[in-house]
Amino acid sequence: MKHLRNALELKLELDELRPILKEREAKIMQKFRLDWNYHSNHLEGNSLTFGETRMLILHGITAQGKPLKDHFEITGHDEAIKWVEEIVKGEFPLTENFIRQLHLLLLKEPYEVSAITPDGQPTRRKIEVGKYKSGSNHVLTKTGETFYFATPQETPAKMNDLLAWYRQEAESADVNPIILAAEFHYRFILIHPFDDGNGRVARVLMNFILMKFGFPPVIIKTEDKENYFSALRQADGGLIENFIEYIAKNLVRSLEIMIAGARGEEIEEVDDLDKKIALLKSEFKAEKNEAAIIKTKQAVLTICEDLVVRIYEKFTSSCRKFDEFYLKKESYILLDWALDWTRVDAQDLLKNVGDRLEKGRDLREITMTYEYEDFNRKGFADFNFRSHVELKFGLENYSLINAFTKTKIVKNYDQQISDEEISALMKIETERHFKAIEDKIRSEAK
Repeated sequence: MKHLRNALELKLELDELRPILKEREAKIMQKFRLDWNYHSNHLEGNSLTFGETRMLILHGITAQGKPLKDHFEITGHDEAIKWVEEIVKGEFPLTENFIRQLHLLLLKEPYEVSAITPDGQPTRRKIEVGKYKSGSNHVLTKTGETFYFATPQETPAKMNDLLAWYRQEAESADVNPIILAAEFHYRFILIHPFDDGNGRVARVLMNFILMKFGFPPVIIKTEDKENYFSALRQADGGLIENFIEYIAKNLVRSLEIMIAGARGEEIEEVDDLDKKIALLKSEFKAEKNEAAIIKTKQAVLTICEDLVVRIYEKFTSSCRKFDEFYLKKESYILLDWALDWTRVDAQDLLKNVGDRLEKGRDLREITMTYEYEDFNRKGFADFNFRSHVELKFGLENYSLINAFTKTKIVKNYDQQISDEEISALMKIETERHFKAIEDKIRSEAK
């Protein structure tokens, strides 16, 4: 279990950095809380995006056109997390009453959902909150078989047994908190004690246990949903170690974030789902208003002075990661002056742009290219690759574009593209290159 070992090693590294400055720790925990709220609810079908979740939690702004229930799920989940963050600092025990109270915080109030009667007829079923289930909640698997959770009659006894098992394990001298938390999550899911919300409760309880032992919370990302459920299914088949290792793998990411934050380093990740979705849309339109700045000599020069160097540095830095795979590499910049193309070096770019703009020339596009030639692996056929980004200057806005994936970021001239947005765009290109190399290796191996 390499991820389990790695997590334990990182925990020792984190402990050496403690105590963490209060402001840094608050920033770290806010990131975890935002990610945790969004991903745990989105796994269960909540429709709010990450941005909408953030606006709701930080500013109380609701998302237009989204169900009220989805907003309640987010705010209730956030209340539950803040409660857990507070009580985990003390000696608050893990009890059945605590679990029921947690469920009440998460779901807030009773509601109805669609259901099917035993004879296959559609009906409505009331979901109680803060109480164990009143009806069976078995599920059909992909093969059409029924997977049986505990019955309503069995649930109280099984929950009592689960808590007794937890107390015994938690007080053991050689307890491994990661194994304990992951196994508690799985055993809880096997019981499925509530009519709804069992997954969210299980993840909160798992993190409560981890945090009691000084670990950060595990965030199961919505884009990793299939791997999460696959690990749970493997545990159903007796391979609980696979689920423990899956949880440990995700805990490693949280530990790395917390260690970076404790050191005062950047902790934002560029691969959050909302950022990927936003960048993969065909166009990212900036809001316009009547006073929007249009394309002028000064507007273009300002963009070049403030942005081009940052883009080029991040572009070449991400491209250099693949240098060792090729025998030849070259990077260059082209300027499009109304179809009169000029090739320049990075250090001469600003002077060239400034001089030509002063002479009344119209800069339409700056392209940055990184070319790779001759794949550096014996026995392989010729394999070349090219990365290419474009900075285009339109009449009302400018845009940064990945030429191959058509990923685009559009801004008004009075708006700046952030470092985070640039990094996210470069990450997409890095992933494209990685896949191309991976596909090449696999095809040549056949």
